[in-house]
Amino acid sequence: MKLLLYPAVDERRLEAITRAAGTMRVVNAAGEDEALAAIGDADAMFGKITARLLAAARRLRWVQSPTVSLEHYVFPELVEHSAVLTNMRGIFSDVIAEQVFGYILCFSRNLHHYIRRQATRRWEPLGGEGGRVDNTFGPAFVSPIDRAHRQLTGATLGVVGLGGIGMEVARRARAFGMRVVAVDPRPLKHIEGVEACWPPAEAQHLLEQSDYVVIAAPHTPETARSFGAKQFEQMKPGAVLVNVGRGAIVDLAALASALQNGRLGGAALDVFETEPLPPEHPLWQMENVILTPHVAGYGPQIAARHLDVVVTNIRRFVRDEPLVNVVNKAAWF
Repeated sequence: MKLLLYPAVDERRLEAITRAAGTMRVVNAAGEDEALAAIGDADAMFGKITARLLAAARRLRWVQSPTVSLEHYVFPELVEHSAVLTNMRGIFSDVIAEQVFGYILCFSRNLHHYIRRQATRRWEPLGGEGGRVDNTFGPAFVSPIDRAHRQLTGATLGVVGLGGIGMEVARRARAFGMRVVAVDPRPLKHIEGVEACWPPAEAQHLLEQSDYVVIAAPHTPETARSFGAKQFEQMKPGAVLVNVGRGAIVDLAALASALQNGRLGGAALDVFETEPLPPEHPLWQMENVILTPHVAGYGPQIAARHLDVVVTNIRRFVRDEPLVNVVNKAAWF
């Protein structure tokens, strides 16, 4: 048997992959011409397959994508091909969930505003200056300062996409005492800690009641531009949108409008349809928006997890065992 690696991997990864491959020959191709010469009798491939490479493959049975997202990976010929496709699903779930709660805590406690005020040495609580109004005697005495700060306990979190990332977000939400609802194309009736899960066609139920809406869905033909003016109008007034899924899911012009007119309370975005976000985009100037440069998936353990998926699947392939992270090529996930 033969395994093609393209683009070429570094020596440390090559050593681990070769060890896992055992007697299977490994070709570490530095360029596409070298990969093209090697793929004809290759049984498996790890890396970036192209239509040109696939057309030359005569024995290919398995392709391992180096990415989780597949919108820029799959193409019609690969979808129709008999080869099994696997991806990197699961390696980012916990670190992205932590980033999500970084955003949520910022909005609940106004940390993003206070960080900006710190830069100008401005000592002023949101909701006004000076001391608090005594609220000992009940909600009628709650001060503007109190009203400007939220608590997560009792708030509703809506998760769009209950894959690995969505489930990790939901698990952390429960630790904060939040109520969790979800939308997923394969809704399950009984998910621990998730009060309700609807199919995408019934997403309005989630939008109407969620204080925070977290998009953790992949980019697929069904999810592209699925969040636009209609969805923002359905969202609970003052709600916060968090997108760590894919930028193509959210119509940014509609989002900017919903933020400007006060329909939404804020937004945190790590992914964008065009990256970098153009400097003239109005989102850059909005104080109730947190923008990060597609970094939610970064962490010190990711590289080791990435290699572990490759090595695990190579061992399984050699032993003719079921592979992990098999995807539906037509659905892109």
